Amino acid sequence: MPNLFTLRHMTSFSPLLPPWLLYTLAILTMIVLLVGLLRRARGTLWRAAAAAVVLLWLSGPERISETGQALPETAILVVDQSSSMSVGQRAAVAHQAAERLQTEAAHVPGLTLRTVTVHDGHGQGTRLFAALDQATADIPPARLAGAILLTDGQVHDTPQQPPERLRPADPGGRHATLPLHVLLTGRGEETDRRLRILQAPPYAIVGQNATLRVQVDDLGPHPDNGTDIDLTLDRGGEPPLHKTVRVGQPQDITLPVTHPGPMLVGLSVSPLEGEVSTANNQDVVRINGVRDRLRVLLVSGTPNQGERVWRRLLKADPSVDLVHFTILRPPDKDDGTPLSDLALIAFPVRELFQEKISQFDLIILDGFENRAILPRTYLENIAQYVRDGGGLLLIGGPEFLGAGSLQDTPLGDILPAHVPVEGGLVEQRFRPALTADGHRHPVTAGLPGVGTAPDGHDADWGPWYRVLRTDSVHGQVLMDGPAHTPLLVLDRVDRGRVAFLLSDQIWLWSHGEGGGGPQSELLRHVSHWLMKEPELEEEQLTATIANDRIVVTRRTAAPVAPHGVTITAPDGTTRQIPLHTTGIGLSQADAPATQQGIWMADDGTHRAFAAPTQDDPVEWSDLRATASVTTSLASQTGGGIYWLGDDPANLHLPALRTPATGRVSGPDWMGFPQRDARLVTGRTANPLLPAWLVLTLAAVLLLIGWWLEGR
Repeated sequence: MPNLFTLRHMTSFSPLLPPWLLYTLAILTMIVLLVGLLRRARGTLWRAAAAAVVLLWLSGPERISETGQALPETAILVVDQSSSMSVGQRAAVAHQAAERLQTEAAHVPGLTLRTVTVHDGHGQGTRLFAALDQATADIPPARLAGAILLTDGQVHDTPQQPPERLRPADPGGRHATLPLHVLLTGRGEETDRRLRILQAPPYAIVGQNATLRVQVDDLGPHPDNGTDIDLTLDRGGEPPLHKTVRVGQPQDITLPVTHPGPMLVGLSVSPLEGEVSTANNQDVVRINGVRDRLRVLLVSGTPNQGERVWRRLLKADPSVDLVHFTILRPPDKDDGTPLSDLALIAFPVRELFQEKISQFDLIILDGFENRAILPRTYLENIAQYVRDGGGLLLIGGPEFLGAGSLQDTPLGDILPAHVPVEGGLVEQRFRPALTADGHRHPVTAGLPGVGTAPDGHDADWGPWYRVLRTDSVHGQVLMDGPAHTPLLVLDRVDRGRVAFLLSDQIWLWSHGEGGGGPQSELLRHVSHWLMKEPELEEEQLTATIANDRIVVTRRTAAPVAPHGVTITAPDGTTRQIPLHTTGIGLSQADAPATQQGIWMADDGTHRAFAAPTQDDPVEWSDLRATASVTTSLASQTGGGIYWLGDDPANLHLPALRTPATGRVSGPDWMGFPQRDARLVTGRTANPLLPAWLVLTLAAVLLLIGWWLEGR
């Protein structure tokens, strides 16, 4: 049964006549009173008093009595379970403290404790006050008693003034601000050393230095700035670098970029004695190594339909510097045209193929027929350029059938296919298709419309009408034509690479012949494979880390992939995990990866490196348990700061109280004021002037007035 009691008594009016009529009668009474006073009539005041008693009775004065019951007050317990609470025993301390507070609150009359758990703030740190505002939105202001923050003290949305919900309108002025108590998971102020990456370039030019700006801070009651400490840079598979940095000062670190593609750099500093955690003593920087500019030399034979395709493709890439020459007339042809009428510059053979050949990343020969244009020495330079690490792409057509073609020059030693003079040209309608190697090779495996049939002949591509037939091939055949005639062959020559497209009709795809095909994608992939783009390597091992798991992907152009990989954690521990086939030429493996730092995967031939990314860097920027962030706010509300300790089984938990007046916190207790919230359950009204009393009093006053008038 609820405890009902009288809340309050008050006086109210319930008029028996309309207000306008009461006002009219009151005015008439005043007029009569004034007339009587002016005429000095006896008994006027007594008659006026009788009229006033009647008017007061007609206004309906009554005494109101309300009954009700007391309502419980609600306090909010905000429990911090963000990433920084995973340090030490903080999470366990918070969990145990929250359970004990709930148990104790159940024995405090008139107090309800509502618990709200807060996790990471999605890149914005720990946001306890946002959770507090949301939790109090449905609580009537008169029933809110205050709040408790159960945290390590790292609260990243702490306001300067108490939240509005803790500043209720209180006419009595007893509780102008509701208390905010802070329970800290620790024994006292802690120290921490952190490494901050102030600036790091996402891209850097291969062969040059990348500059990192870093700062090491010692946080705590007594920071020792100015100390020199050791900074280690781990570049994944390369010897680590050691630098000396000074605590508390930003410093620039230069790092050589040695290869194109992603490069992980792990940075770590020596620990600080007595610091709470070394988790933020390290960080990982991701830098993508890029070439400054890719220089491509395109030499076209007699004008053909493919020239425009090449120019459009290469000019569209802002990272490519294209040098293009079209040979309109060989040196041995003399048509009598005066030199003054020639608009074309002379073909700079010596400059291109002797003096500057090493400056190019790729040479493309499109429909090129030698015909004594290039002396043998320059052809030998091209072959040597490839062996030294360059890339060569040949687009072959009928010019390969005659005597003295490129395959009969020093370039023949590096070409991956040979075309016979007799029967070397096949002219018929066919659809290019992928071979088994083509389905596995990254240059062709991801092309649009590639199809899924093992022989590749279900590709949804338009037809070509001419292809060179080969009598010998070495290298990887990725595409074929009629009767499985090789169409696209890739090969490695010493440190360089060669690609041979045995048809000059790829331009048909750009014109939409028979539905067209992935002309630009294919040429771009082939060109970038020749220029050693890491993502197009046929033998790849890559690793990524997400959700505390490392996923290793192995791509191979070989029919059989490796069976497993070795995973090496940042602390040096290793484990073997099996690879499982996930597609043509693809296999994967995964394993837990919870340590911060650089992880390595090794299949015996290739290595891959990965590092976890911090979902909330703000959360890990300072790992101390500290009261410095919330002390000011707690003192403004009269709340207290309490250290719980770091042992879940032995907590220093303050007691809960509900004082009626005075302080709301003490050395070993925290309180919530009694707000006296009530619920009205009944209301009674009793008239102050009963009718019999009004009639009697009015009659007596009238008689007195009549008696005085008759004297």
